[in-house]
Amino acid sequence: MDVASLTPRLLLGPGPSPVSDRILRAMSRPTLGHLDPQFLAILDEVNEGLRELFGTRNRTTFPVSGTGSAGMEAALVNLLEPGDKAIVGVKGVFGTRLAEMSRRMGAEVITVEGEWGRPLDPDLLVATHREHPDARLLALVHAETSTGVRQPLDRVGAHLQESGTLFVVDAVTSLAGIPIEVDAVGIDVCYAGTQKCLGVPPGLAPITFSPRAVERVRSRTVPVASWYLDITLIAGYLGSERRYHHTAPINLVYALHEALREVREERLEARFRRHAEIGARLQAALAERGFRPYAGPENARLPQLTAVHLPHDRAEGPLRSALLEEHGIEVGGGLGPAQGKIWRIGLMGDGARQSSVDRLLGAIDNLLREEEAA
Repeated sequence: MDVASLTPRLLLGPGPSPVSDRILRAMSRPTLGHLDPQFLAILDEVNEGLRELFGTRNRTTFPVSGTGSAGMEAALVNLLEPGDKAIVGVKGVFGTRLAEMSRRMGAEVITVEGEWGRPLDPDLLVATHREHPDARLLALVHAETSTGVRQPLDRVGAHLQESGTLFVVDAVTSLAGIPIEVDAVGIDVCYAGTQKCLGVPPGLAPITFSPRAVERVRSRTVPVASWYLDITLIAGYLGSERRYHHTAPINLVYALHEALREVREERLEARFRRHAEIGARLQAALAERGFRPYAGPENARLPQLTAVHLPHDRAEGPLRSALLEEHGIEVGGGLGPAQGKIWRIGLMGDGARQSSVDRLLGAIDNLLREEEAA
């Protein structure tokens, strides 16, 4: 198939999200070398913009060359050595992935599991850590993309600051959509993805390491198992030495640079408010049409990722396929225990607009009328 013949879609799934014309134009700028002074100046500005987004002063803050899962692997592979204990909260697909990656790195994994669609009890997480105070890290997913649930972080972060256990947080669907205050919460390593609320094509994973996390990496007894993701090597490229490590995805970094300019112009608080208001409008309108929320309680529901059961427990697949084929709108289906049971609707980045909600609701109404008339 010729890419010039591709049919445009309105991306309202769990990611990727719509990309603005500004960001697309930025990606079309001439490619520079990864050691070109012009590109390095752009990368420095990107790293500073990411510090603002993460709410941190961490020096080691940069975009990993890879998707959000590469950010997850970078967080874990740098901190864990074989035999380390890792406490992992599991209430969805990405908590499960954190646990599986940790096992593959030779860690002894203690999972704290909860019902899909609900946040984990912070007191249970704290109690588990008290049972395993020698754990190298405790990892949580802030915004669980598979369920639409927001996990509270403050209680766990405050508890871990008094310990030697590092706090790792997955903010892939959080960053630039809801607040994630790394320094205030006490997060040691936080990673995200560009293809969600930042509205950048997939391929970069912003990440930040606290000074004590960096010290942990430097004091390892065995080398980091991944050469590509070893932050002690990447630091030589990011710092004043500018040592070659790998060829950065130049044009994707341009895209992230432009996205950070968009965030700065909109102002971060206004961006959070936009996501909150648009998400609330969609969720209220879906409820009027008989859709039922998968995630609960209400204050744990993400505004940027809405998970819902269809009216009268309709099979979700045929209606979702018709939405794509007849109306050019993509939404996501369920994963794991929710497979075949829910839709996951993303209103992220440039997609978090009233026009997106209007077009989606109009298409849903049309499809439901057609189904009733059949």
